[in-house]
Amino acid sequence: MKVKNKQTRTKSPRFSRQGSKSLFTARLPASLNKTIAVIGMGYVGLPLALLASKKGYKVIGIDINTKKVNLINEGLSPFANREIEKELKLTDLGATTDFSKIKSASIVIVCVPTPVHKNRLPDYTPIKSACKSIAPFISKGKLIILESTVNPGVCEEIVLPILEKGSGLVPGRDFYLAHCPERINPGDKKWNVANIARVVGGFNQISLTKALRFYRFLINAPIKPMGSLKEAEAVKIVENSFRNVNMAFVNELAQSFSMLGIDVDNVLEGAATKPFGFMRFYPSRGIGGHCIPVDPYYLIDYAKKNGYKHEFLSLACKINEEMPSYTVDQVIAGLKEKNLPIQGTKVAVLGLTYKAGIDDCRESPAFEIVRELKQRKTKVTTFDPYVNGESDTKSLKEALVGAKAIVVATDHPEFKKLNPRKLHKLGIKVVVDGMNCLPKEKFTQNGFFYRGIGR
Repeated sequence: MKVKNKQTRTKSPRFSRQGSKSLFTARLPASLNKTIAVIGMGYVGLPLALLASKKGYKVIGIDINTKKVNLINEGLSPFANREIEKELKLTDLGATTDFSKIKSASIVIVCVPTPVHKNRLPDYTPIKSACKSIAPFISKGKLIILESTVNPGVCEEIVLPILEKGSGLVPGRDFYLAHCPERINPGDKKWNVANIARVVGGFNQISLTKALRFYRFLINAPIKPMGSLKEAEAVKIVENSFRNVNMAFVNELAQSFSMLGIDVDNVLEGAATKPFGFMRFYPSRGIGGHCIPVDPYYLIDYAKKNGYKHEFLSLACKINEEMPSYTVDQVIAGLKEKNLPIQGTKVAVLGLTYKAGIDDCRESPAFEIVRELKQRKTKVTTFDPYVNGESDTKSLKEALVGAKAIVVATDHPEFKKLNPRKLHKLGIKVVVDGMNCLPKEKFTQNGFFYRGIGR
């Protein structure tokens, strides 16, 4: 592929910057090929690629997004992450849009998104597209690893046929397939791609053995072999469905306890004093991110196609999806109590990302909160210090001026410091704490209508 822009030019296989200091710290065993390709340079693929680079691999990063590729080759992170940015300044990792570069790699790792359609049915388009782009360049002996989160059956029913047809090779003999579902927690300083335990499933024993050898060298954590590709696929779905269900439980408790005059936060804190048999989850304005709101639908859909209906899991999803509406109801209740009109009153929604300290807005409940507030005819303004281009305002002060109500939709550190007295001087009367991150007593003592989720 002829590339005009020098920022996307491959430099075999890195695209080194003069004066850069390599982060290569490990010497690969002779049995491991030194070149791998990572497809997808997002929240999962880029940290994985950097880790492999540090371990001594030559890494080819591939993404269809030219802007993202250019940023990486300039040593800039395509998403807000200081550690990633720091490592990109030092590493020999580079990126390209040219899939033919995987010819030189012995291992190809697919880390593309797995979203759902508006009707909540799985959208396999990114995976299908990635596999079709990879297939023509698969040669004998290559190991293909899918890290994208999928429901049981996707590797064998979708991925494998595309790779087999596009390459003309026989899986399990000419090339190998494994699934190691990603585990990453953006913004977590303790747990990262290098130290979180993983599970691996293979198409056959050789596929499994090759993948285990790779991950056991790459990651400083236990790697559990699974009995099949389907078992490995099911692990990640179960993990996030478990969290979805328990979040739904505490969200339902929050709504119930609010009507009973019980502070759910205090109750959960009390229950957490039991040293066994209880795991604390936190109620909120709804759940977001690339996993917990999405993954259960992959299982629900696949099970339905195979004759089983997940009623309990479906109900949990429904409860969590109703939380933005419940949050808006608290705003309306506050405006009414303060004798403020609903129509035309300015409401500031603080935070648009799905969790604190990051710039990831995928599946964030904040956007549903904004949509419903606008449906109620309030005048909505938004602010998020971590997201460029999404906020209506450029500063917290600008968002607050003229507002009569605020909704804390993300518990960014900046919002936890909100001062009741300063808010009072600005004329704000209603505070809806969608993340239960503010000191309730300080706000109620200063005359605010304060309402948390179950507080």
